[in-house]
Amino acid sequence: MTYDEVVLGRRSIRGFKKDPVPPAVIREVLHLAMRAPSSLNTQPWNFYVLTGAPLDRIRAGNVERNLAGVPDSREFRSHGAYEGVHRERQIEIAKQLFAAMDIAREDQVKRKDWVLRGFRQFDAPVSIVVTYDRVLQGGDIAAFDCGAVTNALVNAAWSRGLGCVINSQGIMQSPVVREHAGIPDDQVIMICVAMGYPDDSFPANAVVSRRKSVDEAAVFVGFDDA
Repeated sequence: MTYDEVVLGRRSIRGFKKDPVPPAVIREVLHLAMRAPSSLNTQPWNFYVLTGAPLDRIRAGNVERNLAGVPDSREFRSHGAYEGVHRERQIEIAKQLFAAMDIAREDQVKRKDWVLRGFRQFDAPVSIVVTYDRVLQGGDIAAFDCGAVTNALVNAAWSRGLGCVINSQGIMQSPVVREHAGIPDDQVIMICVAMGYPDDSFPANAVVSRRKSVDEAAVFVGFDDA
């Protein structure tokens, strides 16, 4: 694929084939992703790549604790509820996904099932937990750099025929993730990425989110009008 084909073609994948992903392919994806820029070349990121029984234990623990009402223990700062245009965009993509999955507003069973899929990291065969070195905690730069490498990761995966969804629901219960992924205390859990081969029969995989235009997002200063 060309760069444009990757960027314009990539979309979030929430339904995966059960086919395993070869470790060699994941290594290729990580090798490409780690070309992402970082502040002063600090490269603060690390990756815990999970599949099989350890990932299943994280799914089960995450679901069990969330259903039991155990408070969220994600390790990054939250902004709270979205408002204004950000809330509107959140609602817009939710409506697209629910329409694709035939989930009616009043259908509490299907709505709950959708939430549980998120807790299970959408049943993807691979989960990559992105962490950064705790010595850098307290500022925003390491988290910014992890955002850059995560963006590079999902694009690199797409170029190899893999789909991803960046998923914070899957790390809501950080003690469970730490235990079964073997993440030491010197790491901060930033985010996880569910990864696998896209299931083209899964309706939500066809959803493409509407994006802001350049004119909405960018202010050009000092350029000639011509």
